[in-house]
Order: sequence, then structure tokens, then C-alpha cells
Amino acid sequence: MSMRVIRGLHNLRDTDRGCVATIGNFDGVHLGHQAILDQCREKAAALGVPVAVVVFEPQPREFFAGDQAPPRLTRLREKVRLLGQAGVDRVLCLPFNDALRRLTGEAFIERVLIEGLAVRHLVVGDDFRFGCDRRGDFHLLVEMGERRGFGVEHTRTFTLDDERVSSSRVRTLLASGNFVAAFAMLGRPYQLGGRVVPDLKLGRTIGVPTANLPQPALPLALHGVYAVITELPDGRRLPGVANIGWRPTLGGTRPVLEVHLFDFDGDLYGERLTVFPCAKLRGEVKFDDLDTLKVQIAADQKRARAFFLQHPADGAVARHAGEDDSLPLASAPMAREPLISDSSAGHPADHDDG
Repeated sequence: MSMRVIRGLHNLRDTDRGCVATIGNFDGVHLGHQAILDQCREKAAALGVPVAVVVFEPQPREFFAGDQAPPRLTRLREKVRLLGQAGVDRVLCLPFNDALRRLTGEAFIERVLIEGLAVRHLVVGDDFRFGCDRRGDFHLLVEMGERRGFGVEHTRTFTLDDERVSSSRVRTLLASGNFVAAFAMLGRPYQLGGRVVPDLKLGRTIGVPTANLPQPALPLALHGVYAVITELPDGRRLPGVANIGWRPTLGGTRPVLEVHLFDFDGDLYGERLTVFPCAKLRGEVKFDDLDTLKVQIAADQKRARAFFLQHPADGAVARHAGEDDSLPLASAPMAREPLISDSSAGHPADHDDG
């Protein structure tokens, strides 16, 4: 049976009632999240019911903090895909809005867990908090479970090398350019993606065509220029260089992932690409003019090609889907080289657009 995605309580069916459930952001679906899902699957198998995950869109901290919220590791589409791979049967996506925010802890339990999902068993962190009255916590869940007939257990802490695996730790590792350690915590290489859209085609005029993948107008987990491996729809994986940022030299107003594939000639418009950052080349810079940008792009390409020569794609980190090929992931940014222009360092990165 394929996983069912349910958007809002009003779309629940009778067949969705009766489950083992867990609640959270599940941003990144890292090894800690996967351990929680393992707990849920064990209990669901014993009870003979499906596993349901309750997530929120936007995530609560995005609702309250806006662009000051932590960067997302996974967009909703990717999160749902990863939850399905982890054996989840139902994903209930609740819109986090004023109506949901105003629910008391007890009302949330009644409407979502009891009336909505008819939960048989709940797995949550013992530090889980919810409800406008600040009463929603693990103890309230246990108390109501005893009264209303569902079990409650807390999640097992998952550690790696004596360090707790968490979304915030993965964000820190990605920001620092440590893709090897991020891989270890995620259980897979970090990836970005999207569908290629037409753009200004400026890159073609300077000999550096790029595939442009718009990103959500949310804080970014990565900023800058990276050596990347890009997976095409036909399964081929090609090295290249990518920029993720706002393109201020060109007056950009929303983040875009731009990828230049080495030694590739083809039409990718409308195709969905998966991009694996392997090494950080440099941070964010706004350039004074297009000529300076063009010179820097050539330098970025040279450094990315040098990285792949030193770290061929049959390196140390195996592909998560089980194939025998692998990705060359760096554990730190490449040694910094002087930029063509440092005059506006600190502004969002700008590569070019194709």
C-alpha cells in the first residue's frame, strides 16, 4: 500500500482512524527521526495498525519567527518522500495558522489525536510542548491517554559518537561545509533539487550555461558556491559547480540554485534535477560588475574541477539508494583563495543565471 498524504483534518477518512502516531517537524528525516519511526513501526506491527506522522506547514517556528526561523533541511515534498521511504503509512499535514495556534493542549489532543486519528499509541519526545495554554506536554498526553485509552511513550535519544543527532546539528555541519559529518547524521548525502525553469539566459552569452532551480523564499541551509554532483532524470551523475543565493549583481529577489554541468550540452528545461553539494568553494559575494563576475566564475570552475580530480566520484561515501557508486564529500570548505573582488563581501552570493 502506498503512503497517503492528508492535508488538513477535514480530509481524514474513516480508514485513517486507528494508528500509531508521532508528531514533529521531522526536518531532514535524519537518523534520530528514523529511530523514532522505527519505534512507531515496532508498535504498529504489534497492534496491527498503520503508522501516522503529524507535521505542520509552515513549521511552527517559521510561523512565529518568519525569516528569522532556522533554515529548512528539507522542503515538504522531499520530507514526505523520505517519510515514505522510512515506512510511514500516513502523513497528516496540518496548516499551522491562528486557528491551530489558539488550541489549548487538551483541545489539540481531542481534535487531532482522538477525534481525527483515533490514536492507539503515541510516540513523542518527553520535551514535546504544544497548546496556547502551555499545558500541552508529555505528562498531559500520558494523563489523557490513560483516560481515553491510548498509550504514550517517549522517544529514544539517538546519538552518534556520543553526540545527539538533531536537525540543528545537521544545519551547523552543512553551514561549516562538513558534508561527511552531515551525511553520517542524515544517513544519506544532503541534497537539493527542483525543476529547471527558463531564466535570463545570461550564462549562455558568457559561455557558462546554468540550469536554474528556484528555491522557496525561506532561509537557506547553504549559501555560496559549491562543487556538486548533479543527478539527471536518466540517472546519470555529472560533476559541476553551483551557486545558491539571491544574485544581487543581477537584482535577484528570491533564492535560486544555479548549476553549471561540466562538459554537458543538452536541454534540461522542465526537468527535475537532484544536486549533491560535495565541497564548499567560497562564501557569498556581491560583484561590482559582470566582467568581474565572469572572471570569478572561471576561477570557481577551475577549483571545482581540481576538487573532482583529487576526489573522484568513486570515493568514500556510498549512495543512499543502495547502488555501488558514490559521492566525493568534503569534511571542510576548500582552502580559501583570494576572490576577484572582495569589495562587497558579506552580501548574498552571486554566480550567474543561464
